Amino acid sequence: MATRDMSGDEMATSESGVIALSDAVRSRSSRRMRLQTLVRLRWLAVAGQTATVVIVALVLQFPLPLMEAAILIAALAVANLSLSAWFPATHRLGPRSVIALLGFDLLQMASLLFITGGLANPFAPLICVPVIISFASQPLRHSIMLIVFALICTTTIAFSPFDVPWYAGQTLETQPVMQIGVWCAIASMMMFAAFYAYRVSSEAALLADALAATELVLEREKHLSQLDGLAAAAAHELGTPLATISVVAKEMLRDLREDDRFREDVLLLRSQSERCRDILRRLTSLSTESEEHMRRLPLSSLIEEVIAPHRQFGIDVELVEKSDIAGEPVGNRNPAILYGLGNLVENAVDYAREKVTVTTEHTASRVAITIEDDGPGYAPDILAHIGEPYMTTRSREDESAGGLGLGLFIAKTLLERSGASLKFGNRDAGKAGARIRIEWPRSLMDRPAIK
Repeated sequence: MATRDMSGDEMATSESGVIALSDAVRSRSSRRMRLQTLVRLRWLAVAGQTATVVIVALVLQFPLPLMEAAILIAALAVANLSLSAWFPATHRLGPRSVIALLGFDLLQMASLLFITGGLANPFAPLICVPVIISFASQPLRHSIMLIVFALICTTTIAFSPFDVPWYAGQTLETQPVMQIGVWCAIASMMMFAAFYAYRVSSEAALLADALAATELVLEREKHLSQLDGLAAAAAHELGTPLATISVVAKEMLRDLREDDRFREDVLLLRSQSERCRDILRRLTSLSTESEEHMRRLPLSSLIEEVIAPHRQFGIDVELVEKSDIAGEPVGNRNPAILYGLGNLVENAVDYAREKVTVTTEHTASRVAITIEDDGPGYAPDILAHIGEPYMTTRSREDESAGGLGLGLFIAKTLLERSGASLKFGNRDAGKAGARIRIEWPRSLMDRPAIK
């Protein structure tokens, strides 16, 4: 069956390959930041710092070390201009280069805060921005180095001898306990925001990799479903040269009938050409006569196609059919549904002790399939997270056989794309095992033939 050509071992190997690939991609590609992105963020910082200094010095007329502040802002602008001149806008920076640039930005911001009051400056929390950018886009080990540097800078500016710019003749004093409180607030905000940004970006990267794997699986299933058409095309193209070979063999047999040296060879050539034509004829009939049968499947045939490969593993797979109305739904053959259901049945067989029950129900408005096994079931603490990529869903004695949840994620994604809703849980009280219910509107499973 096209949807179950991949065995359990192959599926595990495929998942491992996707995981290894995703790790490599995250470390070599997705963690490389485009230079133009960083340059634009830094120009935003230059504009914000310039506007702040101008407002404080000229509008509010607070005493301010204007020359020193201008030099620090100019240094950031010159660094930005240099990067734009040396590298094209599409250039991508590696993690080390990004951390170096963010470290420079952090040092420039800390220096500007140091000469304008240190932690008493209301803009002091902005020192967290480079750290958040790093944790959202760069590998963890590089980002940890930056947050350590940020904490050192935060501690240093706490000892700034300069006063906060304030009204002439007045000094805005900050008590030491307030300085400690501000330091703790900035440090805690920095670590919390960094952790949050890292978790969100990591989950987004895992989700993107898993979705890519889903697309690859679906394309593979579609490719397999199109092989019969390729076989028909091959039979059509090979028919003409084989007919020529057959005609030439007949002519040779007629001319060499009295020659014992070549007669047997010519007879063999003619019989093999006829055999090739028979094979191509069968391929052609398979692609034409049975095409409609393969394209259109009633619900019972679809389920039987899904569970048939799993009856040979010593687990009893029982099919139970329930119906409130006469006539089962008949729909177009959907590789996504076949693969998704097949993966769920395979998972149930893997964890079942003796029996797996597949129950189909169809009414005038809905079609439902319930898959139950008598295995250990789902742990209560992970039921809310079932379907997330790269997460094991059930414990088992043979840990080496366990997956990372990618197969279940792919199955869930494919089925939901077909319009299904999935509900994961355990069987009723007193019965061990897991239960998965998949439900579609009947209109999605009972559709007219594709013309």
